[in-house]
Amino acid sequence: MSFERSNSSRPGRFRKWPCGLFLLTILAAVLVLPALPEGPPHARTIEELPAGPMQVKATAACAECHEPRIIVQQRLTKAAWTKEVDKMIKWGALVESADHDALVDYLSANFGADQPPYEAPRSALAKVESKKKAK
Repeated sequence: MSFERSNSSRPGRFRKWPCGLFLLTILAAVLVLPALPEGPPHARTIEELPAGPMQVKATAACAECHEPRIIVQQRLTKAAWTKEVDKMIKWGALVESADHDALVDYLSANFGADQPPYEAPRSALAKVESKKKAK
């Protein structure tokens, strides 16, 4: 019986793969990381909620799970906002019990059923296309 060494068992053949994988990971990080927003969610989105005494707390509590845009689009009654805040607290939103009523007041004052309907901002592409149609 003869035992020959196959080419696939050469030392070093698979040693290059971890190095290549490492370089590929670094390249992906260089391409993707600059596109990611900086800072915690509530720090980079605070300007999206209207100013008020509960702006910072509302942003901190809500932006841990979703963008403030989700809130801004709502038009709910005070009772509906109360149910929504209670539901979010059950799902893990960090709202101090002392802030509960003030948060509901803030949300219902700014995003209540009596507010005008939400109008989504237009993208730059939509603006260009509407200018072309106008000409």
